[in-house]
Amino acid sequence: MSPPALLIAAARSGSGKTTLALGLMRALARRGLRVSAVKCGPDYIDPAFHTAATGRPSLNLDSWAMSGELIQDIVQSAQENADIIIAEGAMGLFDGAPQGASGVGASADIAQLLGWPVLLIHDISGQAQTAAALLLGLATHDPKLTFAGVVLNRCSSPRHLSLVTGEIAKISLPILGAFPKDDTQILPERHLGLIQAAETDNLELRLNQLADFVEKHVNIEQLITLSQSSNHLATSGASNKLLPPAQRIAIARDEAFSFLYPHVTQAWRKAGAELYFFSPLENQAPQNDCDLCWLPGGYPELHTQKLAHADHFLNGVRNFAQTRSVHGECGGFMVLGKTLTDATGTTAPMLGLIELETSFAKRKLHLGYRQARLAADHCLGKANQLLRGHEFHYATITKEEGAPFALVRDAYESEEKSAGLRAGNVSGSFFHVIA
Repeated sequence: MSPPALLIAAARSGSGKTTLALGLMRALARRGLRVSAVKCGPDYIDPAFHTAATGRPSLNLDSWAMSGELIQDIVQSAQENADIIIAEGAMGLFDGAPQGASGVGASADIAQLLGWPVLLIHDISGQAQTAAALLLGLATHDPKLTFAGVVLNRCSSPRHLSLVTGEIAKISLPILGAFPKDDTQILPERHLGLIQAAETDNLELRLNQLADFVEKHVNIEQLITLSQSSNHLATSGASNKLLPPAQRIAIARDEAFSFLYPHVTQAWRKAGAELYFFSPLENQAPQNDCDLCWLPGGYPELHTQKLAHADHFLNGVRNFAQTRSVHGECGGFMVLGKTLTDATGTTAPMLGLIELETSFAKRKLHLGYRQARLAADHCLGKANQLLRGHEFHYATITKEEGAPFALVRDAYESEEKSAGLRAGNVSGSFFHVIA
């Protein structure tokens, strides 16, 4: 029998999902439970914190990018040697985008598909009795969903809490806890969201403080009893998980290159690929006996000078690219280019393997799901192979010349546009592949 699960969701972003999720994960882990974490949507930051809180890899589930079969594959991995699964939703419970693989990318899709009860967290600041009306709407919008209850967040006083709970009592939604206003429980942020887990000061102390906070204000025993095992999904046997792009893959991994989905590397390993990690910030080069060098996304714009002076890394990748494939996603794509300008306006030379110059001096948000069609044969597939993923960056392209890596469209348009670059054995784009 599969372990029970709960999915934490809210009416909107900024309601306290991450605070509740991390605190609950660590509190359960401290009780000796083997906690498996899941993140809904294309998020890199939260899963790293989940991993720190539970000691296990956190996996992403995304109904826009993933087929039901792939979701089932990933859930089976999450269930292995686990006593309970805690999933953290993204944005609002029903928020998503059209033309998805098995849904719209909403957290509600995952809850409905897997039969996981939804635990709402609701920010009641600036509200009183109206909170009940909003919660009633969430709880009745989709009759296929099951709701465990609600945790109220940012209660300003006992009187405030009494006004809210009195009205919620009329809608039969169990109140499982209430957080007082406490800004000390908020994790630091930067332009792409939270600071990475590896960069967070006193992370263990912060996680234990969050666990203490949740233990004090939430009925954890009741939550455990309200969790439910996953539905058994009937599958066709087809899956849109990624096959390994090579047998031996060198992957950059450090604070500048940290955005690579665990379900992707797990799938590569299960299919027989060998992964070898190296740190550009430590001036390490890709292992020379590998077949492919992969530069993931991350925050290279925060480390431009260090990367520019990492001669062993730079020369190692340049030599690698003469005979074997090198691919960069988002941050890795920028490092493949000629120059990268940071937020202060300081420009640093990069690998120079493609005709690309990027800048953070003038920022513009690029965000959303993307479907990419490979422009030519590639290690990720044959020409015209469709890939699903997303784009999330603030960089501006100041120069881009050459053949495209792919033809890309977003979830709201049918028109494809050239994206990324390809030159010889080198390719890259701002597109993050999920499936």
